[in-house]
Amino acid sequence: MSGLTIEDLKKIKERAYKRIALREGKKEFEGTHRIHLMLCSDTGCKAAGCDEIRKVLEEELKKKGLDNEIAIVETGCIGLCAKGPVMTVLPEGIFYQKLTPEEIPALVEEHFVNGRPYEKLLYKDPVSKKTIPYLKEIPFFKNQTIVVLKNRGLIDPKNIEEYIARDGYQACAKALLEMTPEQIIEEVKKSGLRGRGGAGFPTGLKWEFARKQPGEVKYIICNADEGDPGAFMDRSILEGDPHAVLEGMIIAGKAIGANRGFIYCRAEYPLALKRLYIAIDQARKYGLLGKDILGSGFSFDIEIYQGAGAFVCGEETALMASIEGKRGQPRPRPPYPVQKGLWGKPTVINNVETLANVPKIIMNGGEWFSKIGTEKSKGTKVFSLTGDVNNIGLVEVPIGETLRRIIFDIGGGIKGGRRFKAVQLGGPSGGCIPEKYLDTPVDYESLVELGAIMGSGGMIVMDERTCMVDMARFFLRFIQDESCGKCPPCREGTKRMLEILDRIVEGKGRPEDLDLLEELSYMIKDTALCGLGQTAPNPVLSTLRHFRHEYEAHIYEKRCPAKRCVALIRFEVDQEKCKRCGICYRNCPSGAIEWKKGEPARINKDKCIRCMTCVMNCPADAIS
Repeated sequence: MSGLTIEDLKKIKERAYKRIALREGKKEFEGTHRIHLMLCSDTGCKAAGCDEIRKVLEEELKKKGLDNEIAIVETGCIGLCAKGPVMTVLPEGIFYQKLTPEEIPALVEEHFVNGRPYEKLLYKDPVSKKTIPYLKEIPFFKNQTIVVLKNRGLIDPKNIEEYIARDGYQACAKALLEMTPEQIIEEVKKSGLRGRGGAGFPTGLKWEFARKQPGEVKYIICNADEGDPGAFMDRSILEGDPHAVLEGMIIAGKAIGANRGFIYCRAEYPLALKRLYIAIDQARKYGLLGKDILGSGFSFDIEIYQGAGAFVCGEETALMASIEGKRGQPRPRPPYPVQKGLWGKPTVINNVETLANVPKIIMNGGEWFSKIGTEKSKGTKVFSLTGDVNNIGLVEVPIGETLRRIIFDIGGGIKGGRRFKAVQLGGPSGGCIPEKYLDTPVDYESLVELGAIMGSGGMIVMDERTCMVDMARFFLRFIQDESCGKCPPCREGTKRMLEILDRIVEGKGRPEDLDLLEELSYMIKDTALCGLGQTAPNPVLSTLRHFRHEYEAHIYEKRCPAKRCVALIRFEVDQEKCKRCGICYRNCPSGAIEWKKGEPARINKDKCIRCMTCVMNCPADAIS
């Protein structure tokens, strides 16, 4: 289908939309199936068994003679990841969670034969305890504002025509046929879009700098090297809506005068890569990548480069070195990539979410986008909400939304009714924010004031059982393992800091350790070569700032307030709380639990190896 024109694109959109209009409850639907089962098939749901779910669904529908009436559509991430595999029945909007092959026959019989939702697999609200059948009424979904994730759960990411049906490549056509590069850049500047990869640099300004650079060869790079622990925003976007990123790259290429783009994606994302390759092949076949796109005279193509998983390659200069076939290590700046980037040519690097925003901005206008968010931070932000929260998943909210609303109204509060303690924002480069700042708006400026950063969007919630000293050690160990080793401040400084934290959690901390940790932190921040090294001490500095009393308890009292640091723990069974069930006795790997039927358990401290098995398995929380 090379040589696609704007008229051809409009015809494809009209035809394709009529095939999927039912999913939105529209009368224009002209397909053969009256019901579409939108089955999440991202990495998380695949790991939970969605492929087997699909197989059993197909068999049951065929048995009941419903396979000509009901279609199964594999989608990207729907959002509520911890409840997977999940599925939405459209156009009804019934949402099913925690699907299992064993329950599928009953679901098909009850819902599609008898016409009643199968209650056993419906969503149960963790706060109200009510069963909520409709996706749009579930607080997790109802309280979000969707821009980047507008196609989630509504299209098959492997089908370019379904993307086109929902306005896909319309912004590309507008940018290539109706706008000059300067007009595109001006619209992006007007929108206030800032980089969603961490630093928050104004996207339009970056494009303008690159546009003004001399030379005919320039590059666009999509940074999909998402490496923060607990972060899966970029992966989910690539798996669920890959064409949105390709379209954003085409528009960016026109804006700066680049004819070639690269997507740098880590090899640990096999499904994202598979769907990217499919999307690029489809875009080429439809004439949306390659020469003379839509008859505009503009040519642009995209290649995928698979990274080997080094965290440091998320840093832009290390990323470019990796593409060039060199060791992935940062270099000093200036010159910045927009001046001298890939193979010495002007290069714009944006992350996945930033580029996925671009088609929406061009389609709806920069002014529309600028009305979402705060005065300085425009638009929405996608977060991966994880940790000790009821509703783990992918969340999109306006920038400026409060932590409390994200964690409690959308996230459903803390698991097990426990108390919120802190939230880590920005991954290893971010910081921990305590309970008293829950009403802080999540924007670039407010978070920096608290010692954290928005980062790429990882949001790890921690309850009262979390030791903040051990949490800081976890992130520092990650940074130390991932340090490229090029500059001594990061290579040696983080190693010394990790040694101090190891000493503290082992009960061997010294009073002077706190001052030494701070001194090393500020030295590394001031002297490390790249942004990753400069932000490496953030988890330590933020926990020292907000949870200094926990460090002091470890050092002066040889006590872990959260009862997590094994070297500082002595286990006791509360004789009044003990249910005399023997669960701890049966699970103890070292034989340290002494128990007889009908009697409370006791712990032999000489045999106890402090493995925490008894604490994790006790149904009465009787072990302290």
